[in-house]
Amino acid sequence: MSREFRHILRITDTDVDGTLKAPYALRKIKGISLNLANAVLKKAGVDPNIRAGFLTEAEVEKIEEIIKEPTKYGLPPWLLNRQKDLETGKDTHLISADLILKTKMDIEKMKELKSWRGYRHAYGLKVRGQRTRTTGRKGKALGVKKKAIAKPGGGG
Repeated sequence: MSREFRHILRITDTDVDGTLKAPYALRKIKGISLNLANAVLKKAGVDPNIRAGFLTEAEVEKIEEIIKEPTKYGLPPWLLNRQKDLETGKDTHLISADLILKTKMDIEKMKELKSWRGYRHAYGLKVRGQRTRTTGRKGKALGVKKKAIAKPGGGG
């Protein structure tokens, strides 16, 4: 069975490099981690050591199907990036543009509720408890500026 090599594949509306091994190629899709990529390939029955360019159309379709509905194929909920959604209460997995949009909506909701995390997001501060005394000083005064010592006469 000879497989034709493709340098660029289209998986879930994302261009993927065919020269990479399959799990690392799937990682190029926003929202898919290496663990999830390996689990998807295992469920699809694809060898994880194969280069992505050698995947057949049937295998790509099976991978896309599993990525769109991972709980239907028995993947554990801890692999998903949206567990117990606030609106639906279901475990889902978001990828690419859906993930970006939902994240922005979550941040806006936190700002609207005036939660602590929302406040930190609104003021451009660190959100997850990192220290701010010495790090994260982008855009503000950096360090202490010394006054220029200039003598008008030039000597004594």
